[in-house]
Amino acid sequence: MGIKGIEDCSDRIMVVRMREETVTYFTEKEEEFVNLLIEIGIQKNIAKVLVFLAKTPEATSRAIERGTDMRQSEISTVMKCLMDWEWIRSCECPSENKGRPMKIYELAKPIHEIIDCIENEKKKEANNKLDLVQKSREHLG
Repeated sequence: MGIKGIEDCSDRIMVVRMREETVTYFTEKEEEFVNLLIEIGIQKNIAKVLVFLAKTPEATSRAIERGTDMRQSEISTVMKCLMDWEWIRSCECPSENKGRPMKIYELAKPIHEIIDCIENEKKKEANNKLDLVQKSREHLG
């Protein structure tokens, strides 16, 4: 008899082939790294992608979407920003099926160099604010 609404197909064998794929998720330590970058002032989505690419040598935008729990449009925005800063590079790889080739992303420089860039930028920002404080003191005297 079977389940209501589903015909009995015991005389037929159905084979479904699915593509096997590995999805990478953040560990607790990586989540902590993301949170530190956010506290420093890096946008949340940028921090997530940086940490993901720091632990994954190469990744498609789909793998980044899944591993960071972000939408495709968010990934595109982050990737454009990271490309402008020259922190990542990409190459196109023909897709397994017909259609557009897949983009594969990787860090263009080691993560510690990217952290150095962030540090230098934060020092500049702090120095600019200190200069403004000094100028405001000069207006008092």
